[in-house]
Amino acid sequence: MLRRTKIIATLGPSSNDYKTLESMVKAGMNVARLNFSHSQRKEHLKLIEILRQISKDIDSEIGILADLQGPKIRIKSFLSGKALLSPSNKFFLDTSLDELDGDEFGVGVDYAYLHRDINVNDKLLLDDGKIKLRVEEIRGTRIYTEILVGGELLNHKGINMPAGGLSMPIMTDKDREDIVLAAELNIDFLAVSFVKDAKEINEIRSFYKEAGGQGKIVAKIERTEAYYNIDELIDASDVLMVARGDLGIEMGFAELTGIQKEIIKKTRRKNKVVITATEMMQSMIHNQSPTRAEVADVSNAVMDGTDAVMLSAETAIGDNPITVISTMSDVCQGAEKYNLPKRRSAYRIDEAFQSIDESIAMAVMYTANHFAVKAIIALTESGSTPLWMSRIRSDIPIYALTPHKACQRRVTLYRGVYPISFSLEGADAALSDETIFNLILKKKLVEEGDLVILTKGTMTGLSGGTNSMRILAVNVSE
Repeated sequence: MLRRTKIIATLGPSSNDYKTLESMVKAGMNVARLNFSHSQRKEHLKLIEILRQISKDIDSEIGILADLQGPKIRIKSFLSGKALLSPSNKFFLDTSLDELDGDEFGVGVDYAYLHRDINVNDKLLLDDGKIKLRVEEIRGTRIYTEILVGGELLNHKGINMPAGGLSMPIMTDKDREDIVLAAELNIDFLAVSFVKDAKEINEIRSFYKEAGGQGKIVAKIERTEAYYNIDELIDASDVLMVARGDLGIEMGFAELTGIQKEIIKKTRRKNKVVITATEMMQSMIHNQSPTRAEVADVSNAVMDGTDAVMLSAETAIGDNPITVISTMSDVCQGAEKYNLPKRRSAYRIDEAFQSIDESIAMAVMYTANHFAVKAIIALTESGSTPLWMSRIRSDIPIYALTPHKACQRRVTLYRGVYPISFSLEGADAALSDETIFNLILKKKLVEEGDLVILTKGTMTGLSGGTNSMRILAVNVSE
């Protein structure tokens, strides 16, 4: 059985050479994530060159996702590199304090207007929630707090406010430079960090397009405001990522699983793509096998219908990047066995479709889930028809046949969709079915005599032109 759920793996020091990356792809990596919070232009260029070469060598496209750093609020530095904060003691944050002036009494903050965004009695969480402060007084740029939960605080750790309300602009100077770089490198997916609403997504999209970017926009849901604006963010974005690290800090861990399920369901319902991310197999940074809790976590996301699961530190700095991908692939397939459709569909049964190609896609999946076909073959220019198809649960593979490399890489993220390079240029239209059959038989995707559903448009080269579906028996004339 083909694995339907896709795997995104973050690249880093543990995964930056040809041999390792090729093994990661063969183990199951569908999309490579470049974390723009780390590394420089030269390193990104090198990784993309290697990935593109691997794609050619193994005849399999690999999607590339660039993740912007975004407006993460961080403390500045301690002269000694760290400070020990004890519960019930006092500690200040000061937006005007110099970079290295931090000590056990207080530290600087890199966001100049933090003192304007907060109020007395607000709670502030530092270092992924490990340290908790309560605001007692604000004088000028200095914020005086009581330490509720203490611990060792290192340089440049992040600051969150559980109730939301921090108003940093969505694009930093670094983000602008990185967006231009992403456009130049022809990135397939651009992930926007700490987004709050649709207006910010539109701002990023506009800047990205002006820079020449063609990739899809991923909204990372990791702030309280983003969750409360989830519907408009789904509409404004192409892909949503449930970024459970900061989201869990801001919304509270007790509600995180329910929020994750809700976002997956809503995103799929609106025909968009959804990624589940953060600490999915964290123990495998150093261990050879996951905990049972991690297995359940990944399986839960798969059974809820997530398009992709994402690995971060596990593959970027971990000891076993290839093993962790292989393990995650096995877990996904194991979960998918218990998540098969009941051969009937009521998906959007009370809704009107918006276009001919969307209508064809829905008709295909209704037929596929009620009739014994072995595969769906979709000739596509943009990938839209396979995307719509993939919103309906099915165990039938969807093969997206397209001549466009960008489209092939794009569908690597869609659940249950597999890209195949194909062009009808120069082929006799009367022989096009036979050409397709020869291709899918050669790749051993089906066997002669199998029933398949074939979708295509009357005019080749026309995006959004899918207007026909046929049920065909695979055969090749002598």
